[in-house]
Amino acid sequence: MLLCFFMENSNKVSVDLIMNETTENGFRKKINGVTKVYYEGYWIKYYKPPADNLSAKKSLIHSLTRRLFNHMEHGINIPGKLLDDVRAAYEAEHDPRKKRVKGAMLAGALFNRAADIFTHLVELEASGVEILPENDLMHTCGLCLREALEFGKLVKHRNGDEGIDELWGEPFKAFIMSIDDFYKSRYIKIAMTMKNIDQAAAYMAGCIKNDPRFPGLDLLILDYAKFARCKTETLRTDDDIFDVWSDFVVAGEEVTNFTPEHSATLSDDPLIDVIDIKYMLKAGVRLIAFITRARTPMPKSTEIYLSECERFKTRACWNNNRGSL
Repeated sequence: MLLCFFMENSNKVSVDLIMNETTENGFRKKINGVTKVYYEGYWIKYYKPPADNLSAKKSLIHSLTRRLFNHMEHGINIPGKLLDDVRAAYEAEHDPRKKRVKGAMLAGALFNRAADIFTHLVELEASGVEILPENDLMHTCGLCLREALEFGKLVKHRNGDEGIDELWGEPFKAFIMSIDDFYKSRYIKIAMTMKNIDQAAAYMAGCIKNDPRFPGLDLLILDYAKFARCKTETLRTDDDIFDVWSDFVVAGEEVTNFTPEHSATLSDDPLIDVIDIKYMLKAGVRLIAFITRARTPMPKSTEIYLSECERFKTRACWNNNRGSL
């Protein structure tokens, strides 16, 4: 049995479907003319995997590596030709803080060395040279990716909270897995990302749902989560990306730019200070944006955000009790 909930916005219809426990991951279905695939409680836009060959893997790994550097801290995108130099600098460093940074730079150089090798292998294959899996260069490429995955644990996301190990693991998985299997693993990760988005949004909405100063804001937050999920499932090469991205950005701005009604009749329940709420909303929108763009869960950043919100709520209760003495 299916329960369907339709939400319309700008002549578009987004569908959230809740299926019973017998629904299996990987089940595909046409929904409003779009093929969707079911994973872990979510329907996700389905994209047919490309042919499984070295050329396709090269494009996939190049895309994943570029996405990785786009979300990581600055200064780690070191050319592969400098691998020996950055490794020597890392091994010679004794300051733990600087060693972490140089380790992050080493991870970047290792990834780029692997990408360089793969690029040349594809060029050889295009020239008619058969590249076997046991080829020495293929082996070296795999070792570079594996080592980069280890050093990638030292790298932080640009928000400074966590490194998102999953992003470091994706190029290696794309290297060792068939493209079809890799796509399946990404759908599971996207479903987990959507769950993380809903978790953060539900908490934000719950904090202000009954606050008379912010009527309807909880619904705007849930709308933002809806557009975030849509962005998460949509590839940058999709024809819909222009509408999907603009919808997502505008929905976030509607949340952060919401003007509270200061004339509203306050309840007897402790209310979070307006300044704290504005900070909480801005930080929550930013967190969801980070999760959405990375297309992977960010549990540490989410935990830090929820802890901050709990601190605001505790302070509101403390101020209310102090005022009643």
